[in-house]
Amino acid sequence: METDQSRTISSDALEKATIAVRQQLLDERMAAGHWEGQLSASALSTATAISTFSFYLDSDAAGLEPVDRDRMRQQVDAGIAWLLNQQNDDGGWGDTPKNYSNISTTMLVIAALHAANKVTECSDRITRAERYVDLQGGIAGLRKRYGRDKTFAVPILANCAMAGIVPWSEVSALPFEAAVVPQRFYHLMQLPVVSYAIPALVAIGQAKFYFDPPWDPIRKTIRRLSIEPGLKVLQRMQPASGGYLEAIPLTSFVSMALVCCGRARHPVVENGIRFLLNAFRVESPENELDGQASGCDNGEAIHSLGRRACIGNWPIDTNLATWNTSLSINALANDPTSFKRLLEADASKWQNGLNWLLSCQNREKHPFTGADPGGWGWSDLSGAVPDADDTPGAMLALRRVVDAEPSWLDRQIGQRISVAASDGADWLIGLQNRDGGWPTFCRGWGKLPFDRSGSDITAHVIRGLSAWRRKDKAIEKGFRYLQKQQRADGSWLPLWFGNQDQPDDENPFYGTAKVLLAYRDTGRNETLTASAGYRWLIEHQNIDGGWGGTAEGESSVEETALCVESLLGCDDAGAEDAANAGVAWLISAVGTDRVALSSPIGFYFAKLWYFEKLYPLIFAAGALSRATFIQSGCSADDP
Repeated sequence: METDQSRTISSDALEKATIAVRQQLLDERMAAGHWEGQLSASALSTATAISTFSFYLDSDAAGLEPVDRDRMRQQVDAGIAWLLNQQNDDGGWGDTPKNYSNISTTMLVIAALHAANKVTECSDRITRAERYVDLQGGIAGLRKRYGRDKTFAVPILANCAMAGIVPWSEVSALPFEAAVVPQRFYHLMQLPVVSYAIPALVAIGQAKFYFDPPWDPIRKTIRRLSIEPGLKVLQRMQPASGGYLEAIPLTSFVSMALVCCGRARHPVVENGIRFLLNAFRVESPENELDGQASGCDNGEAIHSLGRRACIGNWPIDTNLATWNTSLSINALANDPTSFKRLLEADASKWQNGLNWLLSCQNREKHPFTGADPGGWGWSDLSGAVPDADDTPGAMLALRRVVDAEPSWLDRQIGQRISVAASDGADWLIGLQNRDGGWPTFCRGWGKLPFDRSGSDITAHVIRGLSAWRRKDKAIEKGFRYLQKQQRADGSWLPLWFGNQDQPDDENPFYGTAKVLLAYRDTGRNETLTASAGYRWLIEHQNIDGGWGGTAEGESSVEETALCVESLLGCDDAGAEDAANAGVAWLISAVGTDRVALSSPIGFYFAKLWYFEKLYPLIFAAGALSRATFIQSGCSADDP
């Protein structure tokens, strides 16, 4: 597509923009040497936490100190205040403040207002929301959104049933008795939920059994006998933090289900409640996050309930610290010359960050997925689970540090890195699916979308293995998988990222760019498969010089930066002009602070949107660093 950007990039402008965005990214680094970032507020998380607290406070069995009860009530009121401020003009709610309304989040907000006994005070809001849900098809529309995948549809309907707005007959029964079999057999049982949702299967399944048991006496007996073993599964899988996967919705669903079954004093609930209390975030009157807070003493705002109260919310997960750290290191290392200077200039902090990243590697069999040692999860927190996206990200980051050869990288540290990378590679090879691709968490779970092999994950694994000179057959199988997954137009779709303005919420910009990086890193840029991908990117560049973004044609920093990085150094016709136009767009974005604005491109669970504060800085730093390195006269093929 012809763009309106200049195809000549000023060296001074590029250098200034690169230095500026690098510094912004470095300024976000924690004192311990790693990056934590900040996930967007989530209306869905906020609604589920409010429901959980409301059910808990109404339970006679709840064993909570008075001070914690007050704290919980404050958080419920603050969350409701925040939610009311987020209602869209169509009456619905989106997952984040930047997302369009969807039926899932809207139904959960309605349930939360009912659970918190705010029906009278919020009657107009609820009426508008119910009208939106009806227009989306009601319960049938919710089920249509998820298809065969019951991972989210059943918990949402169960939450609504607990709040008294949906009959329990509309909640599908879940075979929670299946969770008591040995974990290694889960993938053989064709469960109706994805691999990471076993806790919800158990807890929501038991709630359905409690309120609406089956008539079949055999099934009823089997499920009754499976209740206590199922509770032990929940205890075994619950991390020290109390939060399953560090995720507010999953922890909320489990906790509220057990509370409503009369188990408010169960350790799983007590730990889950503690996690939710600590995960709450206060928001100032100016709608800027002030970080985590234990109560509501951090700001006030007037909301439509007619009294003063603080405003607060819950994110979708605690943080993506490991993921953000790996991405940040890899972005800065796209200009090896400047990266080495950075490593030398602040050696102590970089050493601390490197040790932190090494410490995040899983070193024992994981209780949640049963994963063997060797992988990395998205965070250093106890609820994170090793996966096939964070593991190659960490391996690539370690490789970039080793290749930079900083003076402080002695033999001992180098040996630790080598062992960690080798263990990571072995773990990844053992995870590969029979189709040649890589899944996120568990091998062999191929029935539901978020358990299947993914193009973006497979490409990332290939890059991680190749960086450590692993020439396993696994890489060739991975490329064959990618060839099969390429769409007829030349693009690829990712698994964990989307674009709400694209058909079916797909994000071919992210997927195609990530796959092409694997072709580039392994010297396969000139294959017909790669050329078709480059051609797709070039043909789908926006008129402003960027990529992706909104339906109105406004490009996003994240998608533009990823596409630019993949195109830089490509010899295909039109690639250089497209890349230069994209670089010009990014330079302008840095100059106007557009680079600090995040876009909701992330998926969590089944199409649950989020955005991350650091993504635009990380991706822009990576693209501009690579552009600077190439413009300095270095080979585009250099790592």
